[in-house]
Amino acid sequence: MSLRLTRRSLLAGAGAAAAASPFSFSIARSQETPIKIGFPVPLSGPYSSEANDQVRCAQLAIDWFNEGASRKAELVVRDDKLNPGEAATRALELIESDKVDFLCGSLSASVQLSVNQVASKRGVIYNSISQSDTINEASDFTKYTFHEALNPHMTAGAVARYAFKNAKGKKVAYLIADYAYGTEMLRGFRNVAKETGMEEVAEVRHPLGTTDYSTFFPRIQSARPDVLVVVNFGRDQLNTLKQATDFGLKQQMQIVYPVILDTQRFAGGFAPFEDVIGGGNYYWTLEDEHESAKRFNDAYRKKYPDQGVPSAYGALGYAGVYGLLNGVKEAGGAKTDDVIAAMETMKYDAYKGAEYFRKCDHQAVQSVLILKAKAEDKMRDKWDIFEIVDTQPADEQFLRTCEELGHKA
Repeated sequence: MSLRLTRRSLLAGAGAAAAASPFSFSIARSQETPIKIGFPVPLSGPYSSEANDQVRCAQLAIDWFNEGASRKAELVVRDDKLNPGEAATRALELIESDKVDFLCGSLSASVQLSVNQVASKRGVIYNSISQSDTINEASDFTKYTFHEALNPHMTAGAVARYAFKNAKGKKVAYLIADYAYGTEMLRGFRNVAKETGMEEVAEVRHPLGTTDYSTFFPRIQSARPDVLVVVNFGRDQLNTLKQATDFGLKQQMQIVYPVILDTQRFAGGFAPFEDVIGGGNYYWTLEDEHESAKRFNDAYRKKYPDQGVPSAYGALGYAGVYGLLNGVKEAGGAKTDDVIAAMETMKYDAYKGAEYFRKCDHQAVQSVLILKAKAEDKMRDKWDIFEIVDTQPADEQFLRTCEELGHKA
């Protein structure tokens, strides 16, 4: 038998090998170009703790994919500085200069809308990992838009139903960060307050990045609420709770957050958070119930032994990148339309049980956790900071309908 290899036989052999692979990537392409995921997040500024953990966890999703892929994935991180204009510039740079295949990231309602606009105009899939109601609405949504994060309607609704049901009285006051996140969360709480007969006695707004909250507390105290709903994020949350504790508000009313941040409790100690109720997409003790959470936690502990356990917003970084790359796996390649079709139909378990993207608005249908901050003497170790007191299951009944969002049937 002749050992001569013609060009035709080489190409035929390469084609057969590609057909046998679980991914339809050409051999040349798999060797030359990784699948790039652009990741703009606010590495500097008041949300930097959460953003940096998102980067750590996003890299774990890259590692997960690369274990079994011939064509590898790569994370390309940029600092969006929590600024919509900066985020748009970085997103454009990632698409045009870095040639990313997909975008994921952002940690603000307005910032993610800016990134979404850039991505949609250039036909690039964007999976957002920050809370927003607007991004799913017909006015901002395109086929390239996916939303892995919880949205304010889901989050505020779940927390409000639990908190108002268990309140000692019927009066509620609101202290709200004066931007889109605060406004959207407030709407969700008010919807449930109306349904449950809560009486609103005060609404106080503060600028993003406020350091002194003492000027807001007298008005709240004079209204004598049974529940104080506070809607802010990052260091704003820690500063509010430290000062509320010093002011004695926690002895006078139940403090409730739509999202209670593990990163800020680790940073700020235990006393300011004790007995505060809030929502979350993830808490590390889910590993007792879900094998996917155990895998995720173990990978985090191994790669980042000094960090302890993944944060809830870090977990969104993992899930956002995981969702994109799982779509690539299901599609058998990274072509945009194929990945969109795969993501619209796939069921996936990234880190806490089954999820899927609703087809009309690409919102991830998922569970919402209700958390209560433990007293220090109730903690098993320094990472055991919350108790999961309730869980809203993954169910479309907790989302606004497609028609409400402006999507045609």
